[in-house]
Amino acid sequence: MTPLLTALQATTVEALPEDAANTAANAAQAVTAGAAGDNSLNLLTLVLHASIPVQLVMLLLLFGSIASWVIIFRKKRVLDRAVREADNFEERFWSGAELSKLYAGSTERNREISGLEAIFEAGFREFSRLRQRRGADSRMQLEGAQRAMRATGSREIDGLEHNLEFLANVGSISPYVGLFGTVWGIMISFQGLANMKEATIATVAPGISEALVATAMGLFAAIPAVWAYNRFATKVERIAVRYDAFSEEFSSILQRQVDET
Repeated sequence: MTPLLTALQATTVEALPEDAANTAANAAQAVTAGAAGDNSLNLLTLVLHASIPVQLVMLLLLFGSIASWVIIFRKKRVLDRAVREADNFEERFWSGAELSKLYAGSTERNREISGLEAIFEAGFREFSRLRQRRGADSRMQLEGAQRAMRATGSREIDGLEHNLEFLANVGSISPYVGLFGTVWGIMISFQGLANMKEATIATVAPGISEALVATAMGLFAAIPAVWAYNRFATKVERIAVRYDAFSEEFSSILQRQVDET
C-alpha cells in the first residue's frame, strides 16, 4: 500500500492547454448569445413573417397613422394662426379705429382675410350695401349684417373643422382593424396545428406574436388620433364661441349707428 500511495502523490495533474480553455469559453458565450438572440423581439421579422391578410391590415394601419400625424401638425398650425389673427384683429378693432378704415384695410387688393376679420368685412359690407338702398329700414340693415356674419362665421368654422372627422374615424376604427388582424393571425396559427401530433407553446408562439403586432399597431394609430381630435375639437369650439361673441358685439355697434342716424 505504501509504494502505491507514494506513486499517486508523485503523479502531477496537468492543466488543460490554454487554447482548449479559450475554445470552451467562447463556445459557452456563443450558446448564451444565441439563446438571448432567439428570445429577443424583432418587430420587423414578425411583420415580414406574418400572413398576407395580417400584413395588409398592418399596412392600412400604418397609412392611417402617417395620415393622422400629417393632419395633426397641419391642424395645429391652422388653429394657432386663427387664434393669433383673432387676437391681432380684436386689438385693432377695440383700439378706437374707425370702422370704415378697418373695412378699407380688410378689402385691400391681393390680401386674404379670415377669421374675425372676414366676419367683420362681411357684416360691414352688407350693412353698407343695405344702408345705401332705398326703402331699407334700420331693422333690415341690421338683420342683413347679422345674416352675412353668421354665414361667414359658419364657413370659417367649417374650414377649421376640416379633417377632424378623419382623426375621429382613425381613433375609433383602428383598434378594431388591428383586432381583426390579430384574430385572423391567431386563427391561421391554430389551423396549422391540425396536422401536428404534438403541439407546444413554442409551436404557436411565433404566429401569435405576429398577430399581436396588428393590435399594437392599431393602438399606436388610435391613441394620438383620439387625443388630437379631442384637443382640436375643444379648441375649435372655443374659437366658434369667440366668433359668435364678436358678431353680437359688432351687431350692437351697428345698432347704435342706426339709432344715431
